[in-house]
Amino acid sequence: MQPELKPVPTERNAYGQALPPAGNLPHDDAVVHAPESHRVLRNSYLLLAVSLIPTVIGAAIGTNIDLSFMKSNPIISFFAVLAIFYGWIFAIEKNRDSGVGVGLLLGFTLFLGLLLGPLLQRVLGFSNGIQLVMMAAAGTAAVFFGMATIATTTKRDLSGMGNFLMVGGIVIMLAVLANVFFQSPVLHLVLVSAFVLFSSLMILWQVNSVVRGGETNYISVTLTLFISIYNLFSSLLQLLGIFGGDRD
Repeated sequence: MQPELKPVPTERNAYGQALPPAGNLPHDDAVVHAPESHRVLRNSYLLLAVSLIPTVIGAAIGTNIDLSFMKSNPIISFFAVLAIFYGWIFAIEKNRDSGVGVGLLLGFTLFLGLLLGPLLQRVLGFSNGIQLVMMAAAGTAAVFFGMATIATTTKRDLSGMGNFLMVGGIVIMLAVLANVFFQSPVLHLVLVSAFVLFSSLMILWQVNSVVRGGETNYISVTLTLFISIYNLFSSLLQLLGIFGGDRD
């Protein structure tokens, strides 16, 4: 199950975080903000790298324990995970200016790593499962570094993407909720593909926002980037399992 759906905070992105005001980001004075934005980006990347450690630990635990009880009542399980997901995000954002926020973030990544267990169990059940996991990880890394590079080198202000992503996130989330009841394989495939595109654009928007001085809190930045990477990896892995899984 994939729980997706994340200044003057009058609007929020798909992860429930405050959007920097569009059209209010620095332009000519971007050079003045460069040292600060570089510091935020450096700290975000460092915390993001550290956050992958509990994610891997959680995934290893989840792969080796039985979480089939979640399938016995998928609707209740879905809404329970969704409540924990957004509740945890809220707690991280409330404590984003203290060390508590870092601790909550690391706990959050451990939890999401644990939720990867059933997907990893299913994919590793294929004879080429390990290769599929490696391909998904490589694809995720390639997309992340590609989007981050574009975001840091472009001269364009991409802050206007925030509202588009917020609407897109709401639409995707509503479709996810609908498919909890419909259980349509076709809709699931569409949603997984949509998550790949949506997560890629979230990375592009968030990194560009930091570079242009629109976001200055590295915990919030790390949270957005982590969720985007998590959804990107799990979506790619599902697509690879659907189209490339070998049961022989």
